[in-house]
Amino acid sequence: MEKQLIDKITLYVKENIGKFHQSRIEKLNGLKLETVLKKKNPYLFKAKNIQTAAEIVKNITDAFLSSAEELMFGDWLEGLAIYVNHLVYGGKKSAADGIDLEFDKDNVRYIVSIKSVPNWGNSGQIKKLREDFVKAKRILRTGKSNLNVIAVNGCCYGIDNNPYKGDYFKYCGQDFWYFISGEQNLYIDIIEPLSANAKEANDEFQKLYSQLLNLFTQKFITEYCLKDGSIDWKKLVIFNSGRKC
Repeated sequence: MEKQLIDKITLYVKENIGKFHQSRIEKLNGLKLETVLKKKNPYLFKAKNIQTAAEIVKNITDAFLSSAEELMFGDWLEGLAIYVNHLVYGGKKSAADGIDLEFDKDNVRYIVSIKSVPNWGNSGQIKKLREDFVKAKRILRTGKSNLNVIAVNGCCYGIDNNPYKGDYFKYCGQDFWYFISGEQNLYIDIIEPLSANAKEANDEFQKLYSQLLNLFTQKFITEYCLKDGSIDWKKLVIFNSGRKC
């Protein structure tokens, strides 16, 4: 990769990765026990024979945070991808519904929907993606009927060995980063700068996380444990799934 380009990308990552870490901390600061209890399946934890308040609190909190972090980091990677593409091809954030990036290359207008994971959607969501691509193509060709528009679903990691999906292409991992940058090894080159200030950010996160678990456990024992210390599963399930009159 051209050194000037990788230097710009490295600087961008180092200057902006802190936004992801800050988002994680803000998520912790605003989190409530009731939120995680509502979002996660109590039947699963019963089936796993979880018997202590501390264990169930940690399990549900970790599961909730993992899902949230996947979404937050996916948004961050989308921003990185758009930045990289802008440097190389002059791409820009798209204004079209469901489309994240537009750029021109070799007389082709590419419209790209960026996802963080390769297996990101069910059949209904894939149908919506196709509809968004069709609508975006129609709008772009208004007044430019001969414009060659190709739709792409880009995934920030993973592999798809069958990228042609009939009406759009799906590029994952190395193929995606190569597609938006023209550089075969970009998917490797972006790894190292991601660690910038990671230790300091994670130390702060772990401190807040530990405090949160202690507070959640204390509250869970008060509200969802019986006098003998066992978990009141009936009360927990009613809170999670009972109809509110």
